[in-house]
Amino acid sequence: MKKHTLHAEKRELTGRKVRRLRKEGIIPATLYGKGKKSQNVQTSEELFIPTYKEVGETGLVELTLEGKKHAVLISNIQIHPVTGSAIHIDFREVDLTEKVKASVPVELVGESPAEKSGIGTAVLMVNEIEVEALPGDLPENFEVDATILTEVDQVFTVSDLKYDKSKIEVQSEADLVLAKVEPPQKEEVIEAPIETEVIGEKQKDGEEATDVSTDDKKSE
Repeated sequence: MKKHTLHAEKRELTGRKVRRLRKEGIIPATLYGKGKKSQNVQTSEELFIPTYKEVGETGLVELTLEGKKHAVLISNIQIHPVTGSAIHIDFREVDLTEKVKASVPVELVGESPAEKSGIGTAVLMVNEIEVEALPGDLPENFEVDATILTEVDQVFTVSDLKYDKSKIEVQSEADLVLAKVEPPQKEEVIEAPIETEVIGEKQKDGEEATDVSTDDKKSE
């Protein structure tokens, strides 16, 4: 397993003053853990982003703070609604000998034969599921194998997942549906309006009345 390290420093600024940090490319954060006092810390956005892309919220990170190493999980990130940048991080310190609960992403991989033949579409029904395991045994993600989905209404449940059950305990029920083959949506046919032909009134002598234009009516 690749070792991921990240440097952090104690943070003095709090409240609205942290905006100054963000302008300098620094992300305010909190370090907390079971039975430990929370600490205000900060880390470099330049270093944090690539680390987070690799470990997500289930990969262990060795956080160095004032010369001391802390085994942490990135438990929560607040994202700016407009810029999409990280504005605050929660680092959860863990004991490597104690099991923890965490949410693991679920991903659809491969191509469904049902989708390939055009009879249906493989749809992911659940984005993540909660598990319990030692911090070092937390999976990066769970893969739903779409290649076994061959028929409409066929489902892929938790019981179909492949993982080390001796190390990882999934908290969801075994029959929870993670993915399903949905039938193709029927296109709504909108009928074109029927054009009605306006027939001129018949004159008493049997001849059709001539149409009167708008301009003619105005001149009357």
